[in-house]
Amino acid sequence: MDPKTEFTLEDQMRGLIEQLDAYISTYHGGSVEYVNYQDRVVHVRLGGACTECPLSSTTVKGWIEGTFKQFFPTEVEAVEQVH
Repeated sequence: MDPKTEFTLEDQMRGLIEQLDAYISTYHGGSVEYVNYQDRVVHVRLGGACTECPLSSTTVKGWIEGTFKQFFPTEVEAVEQVH
């Protein structure tokens, strides 16, 4: 890869979701998918074991949103789940 290649903000967000998805898939049997980024809000879709899990809102608001705010403190205001 050319070291001058720059990744867009959305590319970086997709990359973070891919890392989170790998963890969720391996340890919880679920999945998380990047849907879009609009008005400082990242939209994600949960799948697998996360679909019916009563703690899915905690996963989205606590873990995924917290991670996004850590990596993108000025760009991300919230993460919301879409169905």
